This record gives sequence, structure tokens and C-alpha cells, in this order.
Amino acid sequence: MSYPDFFFEKKLWKKGHKLVAGADEVGRGCFAGPVVVGCVVFPPTFKGENLQGTRQGVKIDDSKKLTARQREIADKWIRRNSVTWGIGEASVPEINMLGMTRATSVAFRRAIIDANGRLKSKYKIRSIDFLLLDAFYLPFMRGFPVGRRNIKTCKNAKKGNSGHLISRSRSRQLALIDGDEKSFSIASASIIAKVYRDKLMEKISEERNLRKYKFDRNKGYGTKEHRQAILKYGITRFHRERFVQTFLNKLI
Repeated sequence: MSYPDFFFEKKLWKKGHKLVAGADEVGRGCFAGPVVVGCVVFPPTFKGENLQGTRQGVKIDDSKKLTARQREIADKWIRRNSVTWGIGEASVPEINMLGMTRATSVAFRRAIIDANGRLKSKYKIRSIDFLLLDAFYLPFMRGFPVGRRNIKTCKNAKKGNSGHLISRSRSRQLALIDGDEKSFSIASASIIAKVYRDKLMEKISEERNLRKYKFDRNKGYGTKEHRQAILKYGITRFHRERFVQTFLNKLI
């Protein structure tokens, strides 16, 4: 079985980028709840990819491929063993006001700021200097220019990583298709974001007037049970208006 590794991180470390962060979001397609982004940095000397599925019962992979228990174990391990980590979220009012694309960018910025804050308070060192992202770039990120084409094909690139290596462009970002299945750092970011958001949705579901929406089970996603609750009881302050309206329009 193939797991995420440090293939891309190693290429960047060799180019002098010592603080390479993986960042990923969860909850983008939900009917309710915030969108949450995780950001994780591992040291250039790290050998954590060798633990996969064995040592300490830790498994690092795309968070959707892991059980809730596996994510909980991995979340604790990531926070202990990374150089820094950060969480950022964009609230439902922000999603309703800005739209999902802009709100997600806000959450990414907050996650990076959170991770940088831990770097400075714990190690007194400089900020993250490169971003590995899942599928898309972040425009207008101060300190992280997108630049022009910043990957190139390499015949000897590792199988499963699309034959891509980092080029010499001035970009400080690299977007990888299915990045959470390829990059150890991105996968780790997806895990801490998922654990954080799931706990948040479980806490929200404890409110008496919200129990009927079963957020503890569906985590805000548009399951059949959740859709039926919306039709019966309407929406709450935790629902994304545009997402729910799109669902309702399909019924007309």
C-alpha cells in the first residue's frame, strides 16, 4: 500500500527551504459549520514516514481514508512531532458573506498565522518559507508568491507523484493534485483540521435546539438525514445559506 511521503518536501529542503508547510482544508462541501484549514511543518531531518501503520499505531494518510480513532491517534502524534502546526477557520457568517472561495483563503491565512505564531513563541525562529497545497494555489498570500509555472517533468521522479519536481521559479507555493495522498505534510494538515472540525461540530450538536440536525453524526454534510431535518425544521445560524438554497432549488 502506498502512503504519503516526503518526496516533494525533500526536493524543497534541498533547495534551501527549511520550513516547508503542508496545508489543507476540510468541510468545504458541507451544508453547515465552518471551513477549517490545518497547517503542519516537519523538520528536514524527519523520518516519520517510516512509521506508517506500524510504530505507535500511527497512520498518516488522506484524512478521509482514516477512521475517527486513527485520526485521533495521528492528530496527537502530529502535534507532538512537528516543528509547528496551526489551525484556521472561516465562520459560517464569513462563508455566507464572502463566498466559499474567499472564505477558504481566509482560513488558510489564519492557519499559517497560527503556525507562525507557535514558531516564534517556541523557537524564536523565522516564518514558514514555502507552502505545499492540495490542488489549488492561494493568490495574494503575502510572502508566498504563486509565480509562474513552478514544476517540471522528470523522467526519474518517484512513481505516483505525477513525475513532477520543483523548478527554479520564484514561487513559494506548490499545488499538488491529490496532495493529501502524496505529501506527508499535507496529509498531516488534513488530519488535524478534520479532528478539530469534527470536535467542533460535535460540540455544536449538544445545543438542545440543534440536536435534531445530528451534527455529531453528519458533521454538517448534506446527508439524507440532514436534508430531511432542513426540510422539516428549516435552517439555523450554523447553516450556509447558499449551499442550502442550492439544495432547495433542486426540489422545485
